[in-house]
Amino acid sequence: MNTADMTAKIAAGQGFIAALDQSGGSTPKALAGYGVAADAWSNEEEMYGLIHDMRSRIIRSKAFTGDKVIGAILFERTMDGSVDGKPTPTALIEKGVVPFIKIDKGLEDEANGVQLMKPMPDLDALLTKSKALGVYGTKERSVINSANREGIAAIVKQQFEVGKQVLSHGMMPMIEPEVNIKSESRAECDAILLEELLKALDTLPAGQQVMLKLSLPVESGKFEPLVNHPKVLRVVALSGGYKRPEACVELAKNKGIIASFSRALLEDLRHQMSDAEFDASLGAAINEIHAASVA
Repeated sequence: MNTADMTAKIAAGQGFIAALDQSGGSTPKALAGYGVAADAWSNEEEMYGLIHDMRSRIIRSKAFTGDKVIGAILFERTMDGSVDGKPTPTALIEKGVVPFIKIDKGLEDEANGVQLMKPMPDLDALLTKSKALGVYGTKERSVINSANREGIAAIVKQQFEVGKQVLSHGMMPMIEPEVNIKSESRAECDAILLEELLKALDTLPAGQQVMLKLSLPVESGKFEPLVNHPKVLRVVALSGGYKRPEACVELAKNKGIIASFSRALLEDLRHQMSDAEFDASLGAAINEIHAASVA
């Protein structure tokens, strides 16, 4: 797949994007969910080796194909690694899956009800390396905890500044201002975020597009103006802490939005499974999320 093929697949593909990008503090939790105890590693390198083994097993699984999984988001170490002797992005592309890279370095402490992204001083170098490996786009996450317009406006401003830097490298930014689904003012957060995103999209030059990765809205169909916006290639949804059945029910209520799930995709997989059990469990999860994405 060349860049034009990848754009076409993401724009119109009947499937979803797998989020395989747990990093830092979320890695031990992901390994625990996979059935790997904390005493299975003695240092960070061994820990990341184990999570890479898990991701490699997912990618090589016969259940994981570009027919239903149209894209996958990678952690930088996963991108730099290999699957069966091939660079991870190459292994994905050969299966018809479009590769993305998580570029944010985590979150700042909360201010004005939000958590901005930490600085990314080496972003240009990471983007250059990623593009050379065949990676199509990026993902950058920040978090909205309460309906503070000043804070939400700052999140969107920062996200689009980073997005424009990504676009300058000929890559597709997946902008992710996550609304915390436990927020007491979640519906108001959705409304303010929609307004701020529409304003920011108007600042993009003609012909440029971004992707949006959003929490599923309280009000079904709330983000339809974004789904239909000419400067948005695709809107995808994070599971945000929902278990898979609930996440799929909520997703199916929102026409035109597809999944980009992490925990909801991986929650039934276990290190101890035989390959046949692993493929069957992963296949069932993929089928359920795919059905909700194309509903």
